[in-house]
Amino acid sequence: TRFLVIGKSFPGKSGQDKTSILFSVKDKVGALHDMLIPFRENKINLTKIESRPTKLRAWEYIFFVDFAGHVEEENVKRALKQLEKECLLLKILGSYPRSE
Repeated sequence: TRFLVIGKSFPGKSGQDKTSILFSVKDKVGALHDMLIPFRENKINLTKIESRPTKLRAWEYIFFVDFAGHVEEENVKRALKQLEKECLLLKILGSYPRSE
């Protein structure tokens, strides 16, 4: 079960955080692979990846990704900056303390 907390800012870093994002990419061979490289290069562990078709175009998907880390951490900032250059859409849904 997931719960949402809606607010204007992210909670501060706890040291045990998770971040959720969504992104979309062009439909091309290796597109998802290319989007995962910044996570590896910045030593960020993915905890979930899920795809959903968009309603805009056939064969276009939105990817929901959860990963360990907080948007205020330098390695996360670098990875998100790299992702932003390559994807059609990137939204940061939030950073929050991980549940045990």
